[in-house]
Amino acid sequence: MLKILFSPSEGKNAGGNETPKELFGATHARDEILKAYNDIVLSGDEEAIKKLFGFKKFSECEPYIVDIFNSPLMHAIKRYAGVAYDYLKYSEQDSLTQAYLREHTLIFSNLYGPLLGGDTIANYKVKQGNSIGEIAPEKFYKERFSYQLDLYLSEHDILDLRAGYYDKFYKVTKPYTTLKFLKNGKTVSHWAKAYRGIVLREVARANITSLEEFNSLEIEGLSVHEIKKTKNKTEIVFNIVE
Repeated sequence: MLKILFSPSEGKNAGGNETPKELFGATHARDEILKAYNDIVLSGDEEAIKKLFGFKKFSECEPYIVDIFNSPLMHAIKRYAGVAYDYLKYSEQDSLTQAYLREHTLIFSNLYGPLLGGDTIANYKVKQGNSIGEIAPEKFYKERFSYQLDLYLSEHDILDLRAGYYDKFYKVTKPYTTLKFLKNGKTVSHWAKAYRGIVLREVARANITSLEEFNSLEIEGLSVHEIKKTKNKTEIVFNIVE
């Protein structure tokens, strides 16, 4: 089976009506970091809250000042609302595609760590790279979840669509495939986010179950430029064509 590693997003969708469920790798394994986050959010310390969220104005923080242990829950794959998720268009997909995305996607959250797309989480805000109190999320989750992720992914093919930053949370130890996008011969950033969302959407729509199937998938707007292999990593370089 294919598992797709994916990045979170700074943007979030508010609300939610899902019921609580055990998160990937056990909810209680996150108790320390979730409590540290909640303590800051509910502390009333405006400077600490602004720093955690990465906002300059306290008024921008207000939508996120909630008790995450008593907040509406939403599937992780639906919670995020950045560029990649705009192009994924989860809410517009049919039920089978949505089910695929909930089951096959692993999102690396700056608060919750590795999550299946179908895990239910509260609305939250942590600026990428920020510590939560004294806890550095990337170190916290790498130490506690790497072995578990190795076991979980051991029998699956891996398509790693994460931004490079999230290697800090988990470094893949078995053969895997990643993608790079070029436009006019140059590596792109904004469009890389968009095309990661597009690739994930098309993989889900086609119900891709292996890297072999993925390699045969044609995606509109992309053509293979070259394929590079180094150690356990296969990098497919795509040209963005118009």
